[in-house]
Amino acid sequence: MLDAALGEQSGGVTIGSQGFTESRILAEMYRQLLEAGGVEASIKTVMNRELLEPALSKGDVALAPDYAATLAEFLNRKENGPDAPPVASPDLDTTMAALTALAASQNLALGVPTLAVDQNAFAVTREFAAEHNLETLSDLGASGIEVRIAAGEECNVRPFCAPGLEQTYGIKVSGVDPLGVGTAAAKQAVQDGRDDMVLVTTTDATLESYGLVLLADDKKLQNADNIVPVAYRGDAAQVLPIVDRLAPVLTTEDLAGLNRKVDQQRRRPATVVHDYLTEKGLI
Repeated sequence: MLDAALGEQSGGVTIGSQGFTESRILAEMYRQLLEAGGVEASIKTVMNRELLEPALSKGDVALAPDYAATLAEFLNRKENGPDAPPVASPDLDTTMAALTALAASQNLALGVPTLAVDQNAFAVTREFAAEHNLETLSDLGASGIEVRIAAGEECNVRPFCAPGLEQTYGIKVSGVDPLGVGTAAAKQAVQDGRDDMVLVTTTDATLESYGLVLLADDKKLQNADNIVPVAYRGDAAQVLPIVDRLAPVLTTEDLAGLNRKVDQQRRRPATVVHDYLTEKGLI
């Protein structure tokens, strides 16, 4: 099943992508960096982490982009069971230490995490933020305003969502509108005033078009989901030093902008990535 999903490979190294826009952009960055460094590379889409991680562990895929905290918890559950205590945290060093140990047991090596972070975030309309003088989630908690959140139904119980907002920030949550995480319907509900706040991600490329702005997670409720390259141990020495050049350059704002160019402006990922890497002097 896995070999069929990956297809036949001919020479070079294979980079895995999970198929959504951001993953495709990151995989294309890795490909262009590797080829500029003299390493032939191709991209194969492996639709989810459940397929991609075993492919990396076996060496069927040499390299893939992933998210530090999310991958740490995925490997934690795989190794220690579904009820294992969490190992990821808002602190990147702590999260990477746990991830490094878990990755080694799966025959994986990690590159340097980028500045770019794709984590859960909360957005309100510009008008709502201006009316109540809000820039951070702490501001919202201090305001005493009750908010209805457009999010997934699990927001009612997940520690990063309604319970965490109440415990960490003192935000009064009057209810959750189960419209999904960052969906068009959820963002539209906030734009139209039916809900007050929406659960999105920090690299969401469409917030501006809905008139939404993020409230900063100033007390670090969310885990450290920095982008991190993950390599099959046998290929790590060849590929990681090259793609690690991206680590101090790629920011959350950069990644959101690249997502926007692909999703809204309908530009090809390869072109967008080439322009970005050229501008940054990486190729």
